[in-house]
Amino acid sequence: MLQYKDYTESADYIKGRLKGFSPQYLLVLGSGLGAMAQSVQNQICIPYSDIPHFKTSTAPGHSGQFVCGELAGKPVIVMQGRLHFYEGYSAEEVAYPVRVAKLLGAHSLIVTNAAGGINTDYKVGDLVVLKDFIKFGLPNPLIGKNIPEFGPRFPDMSYVFDRDYTRIIKEVAGEQGVILREGVYFYATGPQYETPAEIRAFRTLGGDVVGMSTVHECIYANHAGMKILGISLVTNMAAGVLDQPLSEQEVLDAGAAAQGSFSRLLLAFLQKL
Repeated sequence: MLQYKDYTESADYIKGRLKGFSPQYLLVLGSGLGAMAQSVQNQICIPYSDIPHFKTSTAPGHSGQFVCGELAGKPVIVMQGRLHFYEGYSAEEVAYPVRVAKLLGAHSLIVTNAAGGINTDYKVGDLVVLKDFIKFGLPNPLIGKNIPEFGPRFPDMSYVFDRDYTRIIKEVAGEQGVILREGVYFYATGPQYETPAEIRAFRTLGGDVVGMSTVHECIYANHAGMKILGISLVTNMAAGVLDQPLSEQEVLDAGAAAQGSFSRLLLAFLQKL
């Protein structure tokens, strides 16, 4: 099990590379969305493999590095590629970067992901601001001895996604003429896509989109008192919604196609903060 000193050692290494720069916002870029990191100004890039106690990203479309600098005038640390439970890492290891970012000074998490559309009113290319998530009994990064320096033993999960941030992103979407849906994210471990029967069950239980990430990061950020904005890009319709098989390439292609509008939306959001 990871110790508090592991997190501080990771943060101390990054601080040495940042030379006084202190990020306030952690951005996690999901599959196919990593190109937004190119918009960061005065970049300092730090590969995950260089950081003590860090794991490396192995998922397609994930570069596996921090990109630090300014985005829309805000000091940010961007995860260009994230870690996933299906890569063989523990839930704690997957969420590890969030606590490190907190130690660096980040007070907010903006988490994005590529997701399958469960809600049959959705279509590929839709953006969904998250209002809640469903995880059930799947692996939890908080299991084990609590680290009180980050948060309480039993954190409340009533308001994971910040209401002010949700209001602002909706305002920005309206100004830009972007249709922004609001929905519930259903977490599945992967790496296989879900079966049609599972998707029908998830829909009955209230899920609007499904994916293999995001939840562990949000649990750690919520535990640490960070403000959270979550956005899913619907890159494919979930199994059984359309009469066709699913593929990894369609996820990456949809992410690439949405880069422009997605980036403009997030940049405008940051400018309003």
